[in-house]
Amino acid sequence: MNAPLASASLLLAVALAGLAAPAFAEKADRTQPVNIEADRLTVDDRNKVHIFEGGVVLTQGTLVIKGDKLVVTQDAAGFQNGVATAGGERLATFRQKREGTNEYVEGEAERIEYDSRSEQARLFNRARVVSGGDEVRGHYIEYDAITENYLATNAPGSRNGAGDGRVRAVIQPKNDGKPTPPQ
Repeated sequence: MNAPLASASLLLAVALAGLAAPAFAEKADRTQPVNIEADRLTVDDRNKVHIFEGGVVLTQGTLVIKGDKLVVTQDAAGFQNGVATAGGERLATFRQKREGTNEYVEGEAERIEYDSRSEQARLFNRARVVSGGDEVRGHYIEYDAITENYLATNAPGSRNGAGDGRVRAVIQPKNDGKPTPPQ
């Protein structure tokens, strides 16, 4: 397999880049091999579809994606699309170290989709991304690695934890190394 979801490392790891200080994924991850473990693998070579099921764990350097199912497809040009899902009330998750720091970016959703051609990730249903102390929640979070823009929206009646159909964000103050004056 030709590094399925290799660019997902950059994309998923920086889903909060629009809120926080730029949160770039560990650059070395892109050159690391992709390892996938699962209870079951089904391969359709003709259609370039790999389906991993049961306790799926994808690792590539510091990137870890977990779910109950991971479907990886490859187009004629060699670009991969991946869809990680979890069953029941569980969520698919990702975690990756940020470049140049000891911090990690973490995210979860019922479904995480990644398109390596457009370098876009989409997190659906109960979507949540955390970077440092910053957090965003919504029904849908989309991140474009090329433009470094993201969008968080909520659908009426969606299950983001708040129940009122609103997007939620917590943005921590950034310490520039200067002492905080007493209040």
